[in-house]
Amino acid sequence: MSPQSTAPSTPDVARDFSDLEISSTVTTPAATRPSSPIPAALPPSPLPSGKHKICVIGSGSWGSALAKIAAENAWKRNSEFHSEVRMWVREKIVNGKPLTHVINRTHLNSRYLPDIKLPKNLVATPHLKDVVKDATLIVFVVPHQFLHTVLQELGKPGVLHPQARAISAIKGVEVNGTDIETFASLIEGRVGTPCSALSGANIALEVAMEQFCETTIGCPTHEDSLLWSAVFNAPTFRVNAVEDVNGVSLGGALKNIVALAAGFVDGLGLGGNTKAAILRIGLSEMTEFCLEFFEGSQRETFSNESAGIADLITTCYGGRNRKCAEEFAKTGQSFDFIEKKLLNGQKLQGTATAEEVHNFLRARKRVHAYPLFEKVYQIAFEGLPPKALVQGL
Repeated sequence: MSPQSTAPSTPDVARDFSDLEISSTVTTPAATRPSSPIPAALPPSPLPSGKHKICVIGSGSWGSALAKIAAENAWKRNSEFHSEVRMWVREKIVNGKPLTHVINRTHLNSRYLPDIKLPKNLVATPHLKDVVKDATLIVFVVPHQFLHTVLQELGKPGVLHPQARAISAIKGVEVNGTDIETFASLIEGRVGTPCSALSGANIALEVAMEQFCETTIGCPTHEDSLLWSAVFNAPTFRVNAVEDVNGVSLGGALKNIVALAAGFVDGLGLGGNTKAAILRIGLSEMTEFCLEFFEGSQRETFSNESAGIADLITTCYGGRNRKCAEEFAKTGQSFDFIEKKLLNGQKLQGTATAEEVHNFLRARKRVHAYPLFEKVYQIAFEGLPPKALVQGL
């Protein structure tokens, strides 16, 4: 038989607690109390309508995922945004019909995002000039191999609105001898629009499926951060804006080199210890590279933001660069062959970035300072066996 409880009965508890003084003299400062979820007022649109107009240049898996979010937000905030969002699609014939017609009729981009329904206010458009007409907010998300052609078209007089702003979600860097440039900087220089950068732990299909994730937007001004947060922030796509365009851009580019190294590790059948070491060394080289060559970059972008450590983890465990590098280590097939075999028309970014970074470091006589970057380049381009990856790190 259980012993009789010594706990007081309910009336006793109520009486005992009624004698206690539980009032507080501490007041929570207004600045620390949660604010109501009222969206911040946006900077005014230069259009006569008073509304901002969004367009998306690119329609691969990542472009379509970002366009989906932008179109949904434009529809919800239609007092501040034109509800129609145009997306540039390079026209192709699919089953005898133009791809743009198929997307606009079915609201599916079955080649890159199968089974993901796109918003009806997202309109696939084949002509670049029609896409950007009167747009005040331009999202660049084309493969970097096509960016120069796009910028040449957009740089013609009268094509872009003179007060347009841009954001780059393109991963990679541009190298000319001893000079290196992010794509955000390249876009701004070529077409004259202030350009932010978006990057984070964002696998495109998972984003489109509305699985929760975070992203980082690097912005040149507070106004840009307000606008781009309004375009992309969503319940399952949490945006954090920082004033570090270069850090966000470089995180998205350099992590693809480290992802190749992670893929080599997987292809060699090595374990978690080795992969963790590669990620730590890789993050260190990413951070130091940005701080050495891009004045004003912030170390915290790499250690604290989705564009840094989180994106590196995701890419080294689930991205296309890791996948292709694993296949390379297992089969010895060329990256060009593997890209065609595994990526369904998408482009491999890590090898191009590894080559660009190697050429830049060689021109600056700084190759020795970044041993992991150099090992990845030698394996991808000079025939070094993948098993030599960890030697000398």
